[in-house]
Amino acid sequence: MFDADPDAQLVARCVAGDVQAFEPLVLRYQRPLFNVAWRLLGNPEDARDVVQGAFVKAWEKRASFDPRYRFFSWIYRIVVNEALNLRERRPVVAPLADDLRAPGAGPEDALHTRERASALHAALLDLSDHDRQVIVLRHFGELSYAEIGETLELDEKTVKSRLHEARRRLGKMLNPGDFQ
Repeated sequence: MFDADPDAQLVARCVAGDVQAFEPLVLRYQRPLFNVAWRLLGNPEDARDVVQGAFVKAWEKRASFDPRYRFFSWIYRIVVNEALNLRERRPVVAPLADDLRAPGAGPEDALHTRERASALHAALLDLSDHDRQVIVLRHFGELSYAEIGETLELDEKTVKSRLHEARRRLGKMLNPGDFQ
């Protein structure tokens, strides 16, 4: 567990029914949760729907929140479950390419960047849910190993092992020449 939880007071107020205390939590976590959902689903509209639904569900189920854990870990699990449920109902059709063009980059550089981002995104979507979760949390959610462990309810050593194996599998899916 983490000693200084910046959300503890807000969550306690939410559990008591204070809707005003929920807004700062939504504002703080909507973007990282969107990024996680988008990386899991490959579609920004679906990701927005999942995150919005997760916040609604979190509010409705706030009484079940266990204050021994961080709010982000709890709502992250809701987002992942909602995303996986949506994927079962509506499989991903095609990966969406990022526009990661650097300012001032020429058209060839921009095309190469989009192609790399598209290849990475497609490979992420081809990973198992377990592999994708640890990679997304570490590299897109920028969580520490301890935070990933708490979020996924895993030992930190297990997180490191899973992340190592997930990176290895992802690397096998990608063409190394595309990333030079």
